[in-house]
Amino acid sequence: MSTFASKTSNPIIQALLTLAGVLVFILLSRLVALTGLTTVSERFPWLTAASFLLLFSLFNAVGSIFATSSTRYWQLSIYSFIGLAFSSALLSYLFFSLSISEAGSYRWSFFVVTFGYLGLIAIMNVARVIVNFAQREEWNHPRIRQGKR
Repeated sequence: MSTFASKTSNPIIQALLTLAGVLVFILLSRLVALTGLTTVSERFPWLTAASFLLLFSLFNAVGSIFATSSTRYWQLSIYSFIGLAFSSALLSYLFFSLSISEAGSYRWSFFVVTFGYLGLIAIMNVARVIVNFAQREEWNHPRIRQGKR
């Protein structure tokens, strides 16, 4: 595994990289709004936060397949997701002074992404358990098959 892949297999690193992406996009949108090149919606930071939260969810769930300790990975993932959700929401509020209640449907977007993430990581963990069981069954205790005679 490459160095970058091994470093990003840690959910905390994934969350920090994702938060950095949120910060970069919000800063760029703020800069564009201040220069007057185009208008930027006050809801754009909330869109950015929800989008990057979804991105973290997908990469984190896929990364759980390669984790050496699935229980530890799962725990760190949940804590990282919660921290990322609060941090990105805080950044969104600080830069455009618009609360999530005032942002309209983005409150529901956060709920949908959160429950979707929990469902996705649960599915990935169940799939991992099934694959591990199937591998042990196949190689350690193969069934004797009775053919037609």
